[in-house]
Amino acid sequence: MKSIYFTSLIFLTLISCFNNGNTNTYKQKSVGNINSLQVLVTDELWNNKVGEKIRDYFAAPTEGLPQEEPLFSINQMDPSTFSGFIKSNRLFLHVTIGEEDNYTLVTDPYARPQIGAIITAKTEESLIKLIVENQKEIINAYNNSEIKERQRRTAISLKVIDSLYEYFGLTINIPSAYRTAHKGKHFFWLRKDLQKTGSTNIFIYEAPINKITSDSLALGQILTIIRDSIGGSLLPVEDNSKFGTDYSYSPNFYVTELDGNFAYKTKGMWDIENEFMAGPFVNYAVRDTINNRY
Repeated sequence: MKSIYFTSLIFLTLISCFNNGNTNTYKQKSVGNINSLQVLVTDELWNNKVGEKIRDYFAAPTEGLPQEEPLFSINQMDPSTFSGFIKSNRLFLHVTIGEEDNYTLVTDPYARPQIGAIITAKTEESLIKLIVENQKEIINAYNNSEIKERQRRTAISLKVIDSLYEYFGLTINIPSAYRTAHKGKHFFWLRKDLQKTGSTNIFIYEAPINKITSDSLALGQILTIIRDSIGGSLLPVEDNSKFGTDYSYSPNFYVTELDGNFAYKTKGMWDIENEFMAGPFVNYAVRDTINNRY
């Protein structure tokens, strides 16, 4: 039996509106695959150091994956062709030589929802400087927009899982395409089969709050004491093999929040002993002080 461990985001709905004075202006619905970025820049700039700097940041490899996948799928086009239906792309980056050095982040200029970053400068060196200085803010705005869009699409058809609240006292919004593979007081397992590539899974269980003693020790304790020891023993694997972390890949570790709750986030690779099965995982250890658990 194939067993893969994934987590999922909690999905919400994006509502955006636009008002121009006292007159409501109609905006077409934005389009595009998730994390698809329209880059508006001339071929000359795209093929030199300006384009190289754009790719360095916006096509950088996503953390925590076994193979390189860019943060955004980029489609480059000349700004002169940016018209009509093409202006409805949900994300765009406009980089041009102009009369002044300026950077602007705009919301819903041509469609909704839509986020655009407009960078102009007198020289190529100034363009690069503005890209470097503002890339974090731009990427963060793009990511927030795409999370909301993913949440909106998910909310169209949600899976009803009342028993999750019964066993763990929590709720999660996930697509109806997932099925319940196992439910019980020890762990909850939600699974979605993928064509040809296996499955993606959400595995939920709890651990005593004293299993994580400090921020400095949290990464090792989450992986060895909680995830590999507790989670590895709960997840069913055939032939007495064991599911666990693949330590040949260096995990990524963050302090974050999940639905307003303090959490440790870990991204890495899993494998199964003596089996040719592996894949990426995202793990959230959410602190629940009321119930003295993670």
